[in-house]
Amino acid sequence: MMERERRWLGLMVLLCLSASCAARELKIKHKDDGPVYNHTLATILVEYASAVYLSDMTELFTWTCERCGDKTEGFEVIELVVDVQHCLQAFVGVAQDLNAIVIAFRGTHGTSIQNWVEDLYWKQLDLNYPGMPDAMVHHGFYSAYHNTTIRPGILNAVKRAQELYGDINIMVTGHSMGAAMASFCALDLRVNCLAQSVQVITFGQPRIGNAVFASYYSQLVPNSFRVTNGHDMVPHLPPYYHYFPQKTYHHVPREVWLYNVNLESLVYTVEKVCDGTGEDPSCSRSVTGSSILDHLVYFGVELMGDPAGSCRIVTDPRIMKYGTADPGGNLVLSKTPGVSILRSGAGSNDGQRIL
Repeated sequence: MMERERRWLGLMVLLCLSASCAARELKIKHKDDGPVYNHTLATILVEYASAVYLSDMTELFTWTCERCGDKTEGFEVIELVVDVQHCLQAFVGVAQDLNAIVIAFRGTHGTSIQNWVEDLYWKQLDLNYPGMPDAMVHHGFYSAYHNTTIRPGILNAVKRAQELYGDINIMVTGHSMGAAMASFCALDLRVNCLAQSVQVITFGQPRIGNAVFASYYSQLVPNSFRVTNGHDMVPHLPPYYHYFPQKTYHHVPREVWLYNVNLESLVYTVEKVCDGTGEDPSCSRSVTGSSILDHLVYFGVELMGDPAGSCRIVTDPRIMKYGTADPGGNLVLSKTPGVSILRSGAGSNDGQRIL
């Protein structure tokens, strides 16, 4: 058996053990009468979480990409941030139909997802979250948002949008690694930017901190839902150990689990809103996390980018008048809300270059 196959077999065995062992679980503080899950909003935000994977910056910035229609038609991107050094990408824009600022974070790219999933199993709680006693997170998840060019670009765009539109709702979304970043962003907006109305819906999110962190998060960002799908393996990682309740990772609430029910020749998808603990044993924890495919499609929407796993981006030189780049090649495209850039011919494919 090859080394990679042995690693995957060991991972699956340990995941099954962590899911099946019985012990006293640590409960987190939560409210059972909190915000109500909105299915329609989830099916809209998943399209934003899909679009942010695309590598053509011109089509994304002008919202003319193949994934930029349907339920997100009319959306206006005001800032697109690409951290090339860390293979991260996010955008901020205004959705008039939602009367909201929408922030979306890209997840792990292409074939690198297999290596990322393998690494997830071994991630340790190794960072105390600032200002929250006993709350611990993994520094990699934390740093992807806080210690890259992503955070300043996002906060700058939110500030500019609020100056124009006032204190409207902020909706944050993402898939996979992007879901983890979305949660840290939402908490940052509430704690450090004093945003009043922040709503989160993520897809295929891994665990990002311990139970103490999850408790703080649920109090500060109560309008938050994690959608999980079938046997998607990423929400099972990093593992949750019943027998180490003070030291183990613990999901932030509240989970919404999608699963299929077979009735004779028909297949129905059920959306189960789980309890407020973050670790409802009757939801995705009731099955093994064995599927990558279930991680890559939510509500029938594809959540992946370049199949080659590349972090490359495609730009048009004419759109670079809206952009700035630092010496590391990290890019920010920014414009004033309400200003069309299609009239300048930036939507043309002529003269594109790959970075």
